[in-house]
Amino acid sequence: MIEAKSRAWWRATLALCLGSLLVFINLYAPQPLLPGLKEAYGVSTLGVSLIMSISTLSLAFSLLVFGPLSDAIGRESIMRITLLLSGLCSLALAFAPNFEMLLALRLLQGFMLGGLPAVAIAWMGDEFDKPALLSAVGLYIGANSLGGIGGRIVGGSMADIGGPAAAFLTVGVLTLFGSLLFWRLLPNSRAFTPTPFQFSTALRDLVGHLRSPVLLAAYALGGINFLIFINQYSYITFRLADAPYQLAASSLGLVFLTYLSGTVGSTLSGRFAGKLSPARCMMLGIVILMLGTLVTLAESLALIILGLTINAFGFFLAHSLASSWVGRYAQGARGSASALYLVFYYVGASLGGFWLEPFWRWAGWQGVAWGSWILLSVTLAIAFGLWRFEPRRL
Repeated sequence: MIEAKSRAWWRATLALCLGSLLVFINLYAPQPLLPGLKEAYGVSTLGVSLIMSISTLSLAFSLLVFGPLSDAIGRESIMRITLLLSGLCSLALAFAPNFEMLLALRLLQGFMLGGLPAVAIAWMGDEFDKPALLSAVGLYIGANSLGGIGGRIVGGSMADIGGPAAAFLTVGVLTLFGSLLFWRLLPNSRAFTPTPFQFSTALRDLVGHLRSPVLLAAYALGGINFLIFINQYSYITFRLADAPYQLAASSLGLVFLTYLSGTVGSTLSGRFAGKLSPARCMMLGIVILMLGTLVTLAESLALIILGLTINAFGFFLAHSLASSWVGRYAQGARGSASALYLVFYYVGASLGGFWLEPFWRWAGWQGVAWGSWILLSVTLAIAFGLWRFEPRRL
């Protein structure tokens, strides 16, 4: 087993953090490009939002494929090959002849991008001892958020220079070089033992999780919250690209630096939960997200940025505790229970445009705020129900 802070630990952790960074750069690089792509292809806001939705949807379902598959054939080959193919998809996106081909490539890319997140932590569980695992997972999750921020900044900056094609080419080249480095750094498994995939067992575990009201509530809470949070960022790009702000793609990319407050929220979640209980902290995070949305209604760009910063803190506070709730209350097969949480999480993200688009057409950003508050009221009620459940399990 690889021990914490050893040379092998640093090498493996660096490889997995690099892989995570590349995955989320590819996933989120198109987000600040949406206003430009909308004009370039002559599609609606809902249509262009499918560029994000279709990739997160295919990523969600790929988690259910690559996780069980890795138990049978090994993990590092899945991570290496899917990361390389994701980079090739980004290069292909730069030459997409029409919007339909762009969506098809994003569908394929989203599926490939699920390969590494589906198995990375399982790989660490196989190869690292417990202290090494805990240290590495924290760094790995941090790389997730940095990749999301970096992808939007790189995408927006390169689009200002050479349009969306330049953004996709840059991300593709970075991913190919990063994939080669990842391939070289990641050690081959030494502790992995293949197990035959049994469909009936996997299906029984998934159905069991879905029949648990406590787990299903956490899945719904995480998915609906992410539906609102991530799609607010898509619609805010349309608002800020229009008058009176008229921000360029590079400036829209910088807006996503507000995500950094989410890192603080997730870091503090354990401390808050120790004082208030996990369910109360979920409620607190949702209320903060609702208040941040209220602040974004201001006309001042500074206040809009402040509101987004508040939103990120509240969302990641609730998200961290909802995901840990699943691990705490799952009755066996915790790996598939956590995978289901991520499926709901990314499916929620993919459906957000369909929910918020009518509100956007009705009243612009104010309509988006109302649409957000309606669903956040639902997740607040779910969190309240989990709080009522908590005392019976303490």
